[in-house]
This record gives sequence, structure tokens and C-alpha cells, in this order.
Amino acid sequence: MPWAGPGFPLSTFGGGGRPARDGTLGAGRPFLGAPGLGHASFIHCELSKPLSCSVPLPLSTFGGGDDTLPLAMPMHPVLQLISQRFQHAQPGVAGVAHAPTAAQMVTSVPGTSAVVLDSPHSGTCYPDDFGSCLPLATLRQAEDTHVEKIYAFAPSLGVSWVEAHFPRIYLDANRDTTEVDTGMMDGNWPLPVTEDQVVLQKVRLGKGLIWKFTDAGVPIYERALSVDELLARIERCWKPYHAAVAKAIDAAHARHGYSIHINCHSMPAVAASHATLHPGLVHADFVIGDRDGSTADTRLSQRICAFLRERGYSVDYNHPYKGVELVRRYGNPADNRHSIQIEINRKLYMDEQTLELDQAGYLRLTKDLQALVEDLLALDPRV
Repeated sequence: MPWAGPGFPLSTFGGGGRPARDGTLGAGRPFLGAPGLGHASFIHCELSKPLSCSVPLPLSTFGGGDDTLPLAMPMHPVLQLISQRFQHAQPGVAGVAHAPTAAQMVTSVPGTSAVVLDSPHSGTCYPDDFGSCLPLATLRQAEDTHVEKIYAFAPSLGVSWVEAHFPRIYLDANRDTTEVDTGMMDGNWPLPVTEDQVVLQKVRLGKGLIWKFTDAGVPIYERALSVDELLARIERCWKPYHAAVAKAIDAAHARHGYSIHINCHSMPAVAASHATLHPGLVHADFVIGDRDGSTADTRLSQRICAFLRERGYSVDYNHPYKGVELVRRYGNPADNRHSIQIEINRKLYMDEQTLELDQAGYLRLTKDLQALVEDLLALDPRV
């Protein structure tokens, strides 16, 4: 059964970076190295039928014995995520400028554990209706590039995973719909607008729901945006993303009586002029945020800080990033719903200019973060 698509780098799928002979996963080639499966399993999936697999796989692949799985069985969540990413044309370094359908804007992989991970800013599919005046290479500097690869192990651990495919510079899912600059629009905005002065500081920097400036302060548009197109972005991107995160957290909480939500991000090594309220700040390796204990039990947040420090990373807590809309909206520690933002310094795993992965740094980081998630899986924060 042939692959229904062009060749892509193996790193696109969170694999270990060992390519086929031409460096891509090309038409008709097996995929070596699925996320969480190791490099010994050759998997050949027919993407026109994303819930089937065309070859027998060892049960040991999924934590079972040595027998093999039959043909055309329901797909394991890890393989489903691989199939979805291929269909979404996640490009890694190259970037894609096209308009995915509404169904492709968000990937959600259900889990069985109490842990939920989401990545709102790693999307690389740039819709045709963006209408920016900037080149794609400039726009891509806003991405949390490769974050979805770093956490590619999540589904294999039974962790729920939600991922945006639209870019944050098109719409920022980590902002509320009230965080808009009405001066960018060509008409009257029909939805509520925040009057919170702290929130408005970021909007004035050009970092509201719809960005006005890049991190370097460069205008993203040379035109007024229509009210209709911004409302359409909310319908196509913001609402499906938040619905997926809310559903995953509710399901985890219903299963276990508590939930641990990790909001996954990356940050530049040094804050740019229009990126934060602290331009020029040299970032630690990690910043852990729980909005000063309002979105998670501080003991849980401090456990994460200590875990990372024990592995040699520098870690800041609630500075300069406390967490924004996704942890604010879904964190409620009084109801055993814990939401924590984790920011990773991009210098640890990539070249910030070329967006190329640093394989050594990436592999170390993935190993350590998988160990962190496994620690959270063994934890009941109610105890």
C-alpha cells in the first residue's frame, strides 16, 4: 500500500532522525522510528485509511508480548498521530503556506491517564487567507518550532495530546477572544473587548489574539483586517482548539478524579523587543508557570522545577512567564484540575535562525521530558 503523499524528513514525525537513503520518507518507503516505538519497527500505513495498518507489528511495540498484530486492526494512538501529521504536511524546517480544512486545524489524541499535554504554538500550516506582508521565513520566527516533536512520546504513555496546526502569528490560541486590538480592523468588532490593564499591555505590544507585530516589532500587515475574517479565524482555530483541550481535561478528570495539564511552549534564548514586557532578558533553560499558584498546586509546580534542576537545567518559576489563557481557563486546583505552563529555551534543541534541530540537544531534552511526564503519571496530587 503506497504512501499517499510526498516525502518528509523523519524528524517531522518525532522519530530519531535516521532518514531513508534520500533523507526523506518517500512514496512507498517504510517509516523507520516512530515516536515512542524505537528504531526496530518498520511501519507502513495507508494514509487514505488512517485507522488501519498494512503490516503485522510485534505486540512488544505496544508493551505486550512477542506475537504479532493482525492486518487492518484499529490503529494505536501513536500511529494515528503519525498518520495525522503526515496528512497535515507538518514540515518542520521548511514551513507550509496553504489552507488546511477546518478539521485539520487541530489534532487531538485521546489518552487513558490523568495527564494532558497541549501545544498551541507549534503549528506550521499558514492559511491562504493570512494576507500578511511578510515573507514566510520571517513569520516562522514566531513559532514554538518542533515542540510537537519534543513531546511525541506522549500518546505512547497514555497521555492525551492536543496540537494546533495553524500558526500562532495567524491566531494565538493562548489568548482570550477579548484580547483584540480593534484599531487593526476595518469595522466594528461585535464581541467583548477586555478592559484589564495588565492584559492590555500585551495587546499594545501587538501580541493579542491576532498579532499586530512580530517579536522584533515589524508590522505583520499592510492592511486593515476585516471583522469577518477575524471572526472566521476564531471559528476555524480558537474554538476547535479550546474545545479539544477542555474535552481532554474533562475526560482525564472523569477517569481519575484529578487532572494534570501541561501547556507546552518554547521561548527564545533572549527576549526580543516586542515579545514580552522584559525585552533583552536572558532566559533560563525552563520557565515553569502556574499564575502564582492560582492554576495548580504549588507543590506540583515546585516538583517539576526540582525535577528539571536535578537534571542540570536552570529553572525560573513564574518569571517572566506565569502562564496565560490556557492555564488560566482550565486550571482549578481546588477541583483537582492542575494546569502548568512549561517554557523550554530553544537554544537547548535548535538553531533559532535556521530552525534546524540540534539532534544531541533534542534527544537529551526528549529523554528528560519523557522522564518528567512518567514522574507525573505516577503522582496523585491529592495525596
